[in-house]
Amino acid sequence: MPSHEVVLLLETDPHRGLSGDEAARRLERYGRNVLPAAGGDGVLRRVLRQFHHPLIYVLLAAAVVTAVLDEYVDSAVIFGVVLINAAIGYVQESKAESALDSLRSMVRTEARVVRDGQERKLSSDELVPGDLIVLEAGDKVPVDLRLVRLAELRVDESALTGESVPVTKDEAELPDVTEVADRRNMVYSGTLVTAGSGAGIAVATGAQTELGQIHRLVGAAETLATPLTRKLARFSKVLTVAILVLAGLTFGVGVLRGQDATETFTAAIALAVGAIPEGLPAAVTITLAIGVTRMARRRAVIRRLPAIETLGSTTVICSDKTGTLTENQMTVRAVWTPDGEFTVTGSGYQPEGEILDGSGAPAGEATSRALRWSLLAGAGCNDARLREEDGEWILAGDPTEGAMLVVAGKGGVDRERFEEGCPRTATIPFSSERQYMATLHGERDSGREVVLVKGGVERVLSMCRTEMGAHGDHRPLDAQAVTRAAEELAGRGLRVLATAVRPAGESAGFGEEDLSGTLSLTGLQAMLDPPRSAAGSAVRACHTAGIGVKMITGDHAATATAIATHLALLGEDRAGRVLTGRDLEALPAERFPEAVDRAAVFARVSPEQKLRLVETLQQRGHVVAVTGDGVNDAPALRQADIGIAMARTGTEVAKEAADMVLTDDDFATIEAAVEEGRGVFDNLTKFIVWTLPTNLGEGLVIFVAIVLGATLPLLPTQILWINMTTAVLLGLMLAFEPKEAGIMRRPPRDPGRALLTGALVVRIVLVAALLVVGTWWLFQWERDRGASVAEARTAALNVFVVVETFYLFSCRSLIHSAWHVGIFANRWILAGVAIQALAQLAITYLPVMNGIFDTAPIGGDVWLRILAVAVVAAAVVAIDKRLRRRLM
Repeated sequence: MPSHEVVLLLETDPHRGLSGDEAARRLERYGRNVLPAAGGDGVLRRVLRQFHHPLIYVLLAAAVVTAVLDEYVDSAVIFGVVLINAAIGYVQESKAESALDSLRSMVRTEARVVRDGQERKLSSDELVPGDLIVLEAGDKVPVDLRLVRLAELRVDESALTGESVPVTKDEAELPDVTEVADRRNMVYSGTLVTAGSGAGIAVATGAQTELGQIHRLVGAAETLATPLTRKLARFSKVLTVAILVLAGLTFGVGVLRGQDATETFTAAIALAVGAIPEGLPAAVTITLAIGVTRMARRRAVIRRLPAIETLGSTTVICSDKTGTLTENQMTVRAVWTPDGEFTVTGSGYQPEGEILDGSGAPAGEATSRALRWSLLAGAGCNDARLREEDGEWILAGDPTEGAMLVVAGKGGVDRERFEEGCPRTATIPFSSERQYMATLHGERDSGREVVLVKGGVERVLSMCRTEMGAHGDHRPLDAQAVTRAAEELAGRGLRVLATAVRPAGESAGFGEEDLSGTLSLTGLQAMLDPPRSAAGSAVRACHTAGIGVKMITGDHAATATAIATHLALLGEDRAGRVLTGRDLEALPAERFPEAVDRAAVFARVSPEQKLRLVETLQQRGHVVAVTGDGVNDAPALRQADIGIAMARTGTEVAKEAADMVLTDDDFATIEAAVEEGRGVFDNLTKFIVWTLPTNLGEGLVIFVAIVLGATLPLLPTQILWINMTTAVLLGLMLAFEPKEAGIMRRPPRDPGRALLTGALVVRIVLVAALLVVGTWWLFQWERDRGASVAEARTAALNVFVVVETFYLFSCRSLIHSAWHVGIFANRWILAGVAIQALAQLAITYLPVMNGIFDTAPIGGDVWLRILAVAVVAAAVVAIDKRLRRRLM
């Protein structure tokens, strides 16, 4: 709509604003300019939800059982594990929900509003539709505004749209299909004014703003279970059913055999206690925590423990472009002059690099006068400033102007020295209508004046009459050659600006009309936000690991395509590999999922579209990681299986919505996190494969005793000793296991694949059978030789622990032998084995331990038989591994 129709529609005044009475009525009608608080569950419901998990049910049952058996210490330990896990879950959930609070805080600021013809400062939550809001550089926009007047207004909308450079605003009418990122006549709540001034009419407040729409998306986005929690849930259900069935079967068999019901029930309880892996929750938490610590050393901060494992299962990474795949620092890559093109090395705002001529030699001052004047124009006609802080160069101003400052320094041009001898005396600032900036400089020595100009290629060309040659000569302008050069540079995805001068001694006027036809073109500067140095290799590593990488950006398609080409994201067949927001809107619903799967670059997309892309990929079975730094990224970050925010450039909203925060904003860190996540999942799987044979074996030992009507080889207290000590001293040491070689050459785990493969289930059953056979053989052997029941049970208890110890070394790799991974590669395991050995000697020989656990001292010959059982079991497992490797 024309701006005057907007004024009429909202019944306001473009100069005097609303009256105070009318503003009060509208405040009552529309409500305050705040984002609504999301309704959520109460504290009690959120606490109880932490216990709603099959594995927790199993643990609670174990705690009750041990309490019934008067083993109050063991019961307290199990209850403690449950409560700690619940507390961790509650705290992490509370942190995730604070993303909405961060969104609400973004609009709580002061605003300058005109009411009754008077400008005043008001809290932004008092603004209403129709208010006349005044903006200046540095202001945060408090509501969505339609601009009614402005002067050189530029707004940083990166947090909302992903646009990498500030947007120049104007008052032009636009088609109603114009995307948010291209609505130059509007400014939006939560964005930042970087230059100029303006005024606008409030057209939306609170939940009706673009920020409010994102708020609704964040609230509606589902917080998904991770692959690990989903697999553990399925595993726990199966385990719960199996334990109950086996315990019930044990009790039934005993009763049918005419055994005492109370004793049989006690035996069934002992079976259940043995079959429950009490150490599993602690192992999961500690293994993930160790992964978090490792990731922190690799510059990634994990906000939710399961996130580290989720990365290991990731099949698609949807990455933001600016600041993640790129440096987020504009860099001039080429300078074209009428007599040749020059290449610029180095990247970012670091003053490191050279300007090279066509032969690759450094371009000195004498190489080209046109080059020098182009650099002077870029640096002198410039309002940006660079400063060094703690070894890092910080830009204050427009990124394109920062790039021109840096390339001037690489070419030996010192702006401060130039301004000393030729200070600026007047400026024509850049505007979207003008499409150029000009500065007037007076030479101190001669008093003559020089004009420097930079701006859009077509606009600057229209003001030029001549072009400058390599020796500083001025000759007739070849506009076609300049246009061809600009098109060729733009075809590489570079942003091209033209530079020109009006030499000293020309016309003295400095009005806009005085410049036309008086300038001499010095060259073109082509720039790009360059890819990060490690991003290319990280993308290749992800592809090798079977992980798709997709770029989703609010930037233009040409720029995104150039970066994607450099990073080898597109491949040779590019048909359908680059899609814009408009392309996505035009796609039929039935073709949308397939097109999303095929595309590698999505440019000019809205927050709603980004969220839809993530949901579509998840519906197609992908485990999706999403990176982002702006408010516009928050819904997708929360919807993703793992959201990854940027620490340096990211908004608080993005960080709170994310599961992981990168302290260096570098895509290469994501690749490192994927590697670490795979290692974590491997170690968790190793722990489960190690612990389940013990639990299954203990249950089967009790079951066999009931079936045979024989004496129990193990008592419930002894079973608890085995489970608790070995889980802590042996099993948890697998959490420190180094990552296996070639971990990033494997494809991602299939999200639908069970926690344990068929081969691993067979191995678990095999080791459990070896434990049952070995335990019964030794128990009966000792009894037949005249040993007491306590001595025979002590031998049986130690069989379990020693076999577990041998099996532990085998579990350090699920495929290779213990020798392949190196016996001394994990010193934690050696320490754990040493402490476990001391614990077994204590329970075997210390009288106080004998009294508590009903054990008795055993002789050296018994230990030899225990070791023989362990060696046989280890040999059988090694043979099984070798046979399976041959079949692979």
